[in-house]
Amino acid sequence: MIESVNPTTGAVLERYEEHDDAEVDRRLQAGWDRWEGWRGTGYDERADLLRAVADTLEARTDELAELMVREMGKPVTSARSEVEKCAWACRYYADHGEEHLQHDVIETDARTSYVRFDPLGPLLAIMPWNFPFWQLFRAAAPSLMAGNTVVLKHASNVPGCALEIERVFTDSGAPEGLFTTLLVGSSAIGDVIGDDRIRAVTLTGSVGAGRKVASQAGEALKKFVLELGGSDAFLVLDDADVDAAAATGVKSRLINNGESCIAAKRFIVVDAVADAFVETFRKELEAVTIGDPMDDGTDVGPLARGDLRDDLHDQVRRTVDEGATLVTGGEALDRDGWFYAPTLLDGVTAGMTAATEETFGPAAAVIRVADEDEAVRVANDSEFGLGASIWTEDRDRGERVAARIEAGCVFVNELVKSDPRVPFGGVKSSGIGRELGSYGIKEFTNVKTVWVE
Repeated sequence: MIESVNPTTGAVLERYEEHDDAEVDRRLQAGWDRWEGWRGTGYDERADLLRAVADTLEARTDELAELMVREMGKPVTSARSEVEKCAWACRYYADHGEEHLQHDVIETDARTSYVRFDPLGPLLAIMPWNFPFWQLFRAAAPSLMAGNTVVLKHASNVPGCALEIERVFTDSGAPEGLFTTLLVGSSAIGDVIGDDRIRAVTLTGSVGAGRKVASQAGEALKKFVLELGGSDAFLVLDDADVDAAAATGVKSRLINNGESCIAAKRFIVVDAVADAFVETFRKELEAVTIGDPMDDGTDVGPLARGDLRDDLHDQVRRTVDEGATLVTGGEALDRDGWFYAPTLLDGVTAGMTAATEETFGPAAAVIRVADEDEAVRVANDSEFGLGASIWTEDRDRGERVAARIEAGCVFVNELVKSDPRVPFGGVKSSGIGRELGSYGIKEFTNVKTVWVE
């Protein structure tokens, strides 16, 4: 039995029966059978389907957003934006997918030589709860446009979202098997990965989950892409606009209730502006509205599960015990649901919990450094390498520093975000491979050389 629980109240929303072995087999076969035909369709037909899906998403924005809020607690305004972003991704690949997949002609001594990008086959998408629609669509839209079919195994606390995504595709005219959802527990994943009817795997999740899936996919010799955790650095240099940096830093730290891999987590601030940054950050943080995520005026809602709130509090307390200063927050709120006060820690140093572990919730750690070089060293002193944000009034300087940062994406004077037009992914323990852009659509294709003498 899979249970959906409202994190705002702790009440059970609904219980779902897991798919048994026979139903899993039927759904995998449907995905395989559909791929046999889908890979032979033209780009126009694939694009038409993605545009229809985008239309359905936009028509149902409010109801889909409310479903996300009920199941995982994000503010409803963020949930609406998430649905709209999914529609954008569908339209982007409908408009540009064919262009991204054009043959790459290479001059050789052959009469003709080129690289073509053929679909691999059914893709298993193992997705997390924190962006229950976006994480799936950023993988599914390019994969479907490339000629693959998609099988979704979603996180077990958002089964309603998983089934509704399947319904969106069905109601948009997708034939059976093009997109299908498996309601199964994590213990079933190894068998699904090993099934011959699955050709590739994509996972967004924790480092531990990534290692396990990589091992299982490697054993089966199947292509995989991993988007894993992050402890993103937010570098504030001595010439930064402190007010703008602090305001954007709070927004980045609190987006999605702080439950985001690419949220700023380690605020690495040069000493010359550190006092001003901490004070401004504190004021901005204490001004946010915490409340019912169904209210449009709410900035921060509950964490998705009680254990996640408890884990975050444990990390905050350990960091304080290790010598950091608690500036504000640092406690669970005395109300129904799994709310945690937006928290600011100052004086965090290398080796402390908040500097080494991913904090998945509304807790920011300020690390003070002497200068730009130390800021870069501290930013790179992490097992993670997903994203980073650099703040400086000198854009050329920002680009020079960006070149030194060990991360999959670096933003100068902007928060880290995913965008369908550019590749997204990490290095080190933050992942393998890329999603989105022209690079992401090619991840699950056979990069095939054709040589004609």
